[in-house]
Amino acid sequence: MVASALCALFLFAPDNTLSSKEAQQGWKLLFDGQSTKGWHNFKGKGVNSGWVIENGELQCKDPHNAGDILTDDKYDWFELQLDWKMPAGQNSGVMFHVLDSGGAPWFSGPEIQIMDTAVDPKGQLAGFLYELYRSDKNAVKPIGEWNRFRIMIDPKKCFVEVNGVRYYDFVLGSPDFLERVAKSKFRAYPEFGKAGNGHIAIQGDHGLVSFKNIKIRPLKVKATKGSE
Repeated sequence: MVASALCALFLFAPDNTLSSKEAQQGWKLLFDGQSTKGWHNFKGKGVNSGWVIENGELQCKDPHNAGDILTDDKYDWFELQLDWKMPAGQNSGVMFHVLDSGGAPWFSGPEIQIMDTAVDPKGQLAGFLYELYRSDKNAVKPIGEWNRFRIMIDPKKCFVEVNGVRYYDFVLGSPDFLERVAKSKFRAYPEFGKAGNGHIAIQGDHGLVSFKNIKIRPLKVKATKGSE
C-alpha cells in the first residue's frame, strides 16, 4: 500500500502543479492556479479584468473586458497540454507561434478551436485547426465537463488530441499546409503560420471559458526545411 501510494504521488499531481515525473521530463507550468503571472494581453501589459482566477481556474468571465492573452515567453517546438470547459453556446481557442505584430494574434498564429458543438454542428468544432484541419471524430465531453487538449508542434509532424483521441496530423510549412492556408481567409495575412517561434495565446473576446493545468514541454529539435 505504501509503495503504491508513493508511486501515485510520483506520477500524478494536484491541479496546476507538476508531478515529479513531469518535472524530470522538462514540463513547465504556464498557469499556477493563483495568478496570471507569465501572461499579458496582446500588445498590452498585464491582464485585463475580464480574466479572473477562481477555484484554481483561469476564467474568461467577461469577454467584453478580457481580450486575447499571450504567454510572456515564446516557444518554437513543444508539447502543450491544457484542460478547458465552457457553458453552452460559447467559443474560444488556443493559438501558437503568435507574433507581437499584426492586428490580432490570429493574423500570425494558427488556432485550435474551442466551440460548443450545438452552435454550429457542421462548423469549426472543438479541436479543429481553424479553417485548416478537421476531424470526423468527436471526443468532446458534454457541456460543463472538463476536456483536455494535447497539442504537439514538432517540425517533422504536429498533431492535436482531444481527451486522448488523435484528431489529425499536419506539418507546418508543408505543401499541404500551405495549400490549405491559400484556400482560407488566412491567405490575406503574410505572417500566418510562418513564424516558427512565438507566443501561446488564448482567445478571450468570444465567450466564457475556463482553463486549468496549462503546461508545456519544450522540444529540443532542429527545424526541417519544410517548417522554416
